[in-house]
Amino acid sequence: MEIGFLVRGLLIGLSVAAVVGPMSILCIQRTLHKGFRYGLVSGLGIATADGLYGCIAGFGLTMIASFLVHQQIWIRIIGGLFLIYLGGKTLFIRPADHAATTTRASSWINAYLSTFLLTLTNPLTILSFAAIFAGLGVGSGKSTAVTALLVVAGVFLGSTLWWLLLTLCIHLVRGRFTPQWMLWINRISGLIISLFGVIALIGLNR
Repeated sequence: MEIGFLVRGLLIGLSVAAVVGPMSILCIQRTLHKGFRYGLVSGLGIATADGLYGCIAGFGLTMIASFLVHQQIWIRIIGGLFLIYLGGKTLFIRPADHAATTTRASSWINAYLSTFLLTLTNPLTILSFAAIFAGLGVGSGKSTAVTALLVVAGVFLGSTLWWLLLTLCIHLVRGRFTPQWMLWINRISGLIISLFGVIALIGLNR
């Protein structure tokens, strides 16, 4: 049944999203600092980028994939510098005395776009999706558009499900953290995110 491809895509999306990296640290920190919805919106930015890369791999858009992979040095430089910027910004965030009850729509848009663009700065993700999809027979020219669409939809849903579960779990324990704990969480998160940015830049020489 073709619905099986949706389930497989969902599992792929879950697996890719669950890998611990700067995006995970950023979403956890944002959820602790600004609440569940802010963290979830950040996660949706990542899920959208995963879905977009899955779409490129699933529908065999080789021209776009080739361009992104060949330009990966410049893309990773931008991503590395942006991570260092976000890490430094997070490092000096002062925890609020109480949780904010409202968040401006523009702030949510910034949260979404920042994680979306950061996730796109790793074009090698396309190659990972291409390899996985090839194993499923998707994107090889033998699969139908419906099959590819189901897998891509599954990837997006699986990634979204992961960020929903992660931010919800973090939100549930958020109230147990004192302002002093939050201060140290911000500092540690900022250092880790900046470190990922430095590693991304150092890795350009390899």
